[in-house]
Amino acid sequence: MKREELQKFLSDFAADRLMLLQRHEAGARAVSHYDFNNTYQYVINREETHMAWLQDALAEYGVPLPPPTRTLPVPQLAKFKKAEPSVFREIVADDATQLGAFVTQWRPKVEAITHARHRRMLDVVLGESLEHKRFFEQAANGFEDLLGRRTGGVAREGAVLPTRWME
Repeated sequence: MKREELQKFLSDFAADRLMLLQRHEAGARAVSHYDFNNTYQYVINREETHMAWLQDALAEYGVPLPPPTRTLPVPQLAKFKKAEPSVFREIVADDATQLGAFVTQWRPKVEAITHARHRRMLDVVLGESLEHKRFFEQAANGFEDLLGRRTGGVAREGAVLPTRWME
């Protein structure tokens, strides 16, 4: 793969990755379930790391991060009185689907990359994307202990706010 082809490849990959990151940020604002939202925060943190890696790779070619490919909408939430895990099923299931499609689209293309360092980086991004897909699938199935079990039989109560900071 020639230098220009690799730069375009990395740009296209980064644009799709950024699209998913922004979708997960929007999902985190919609999903108030405490454990599911913590999972979104974990996933977003890892995706920000992926974007930093891609930004560094593109900087080698003097190219900035591209804008996202497009905006992925967040499925609408039904009105609810209590935030049961099932209320958020459609959103987290959609995130699992989007991540699966991303890996399916990019895995064969990444296998064709001959630049060892960039290929390894992209393999890690795809592997972690599959891990994130698994988290979202588990959430869609109602499993709440995604990042660990609560100790002492503490009841699940409360929810997170749609914004991080309030002044």
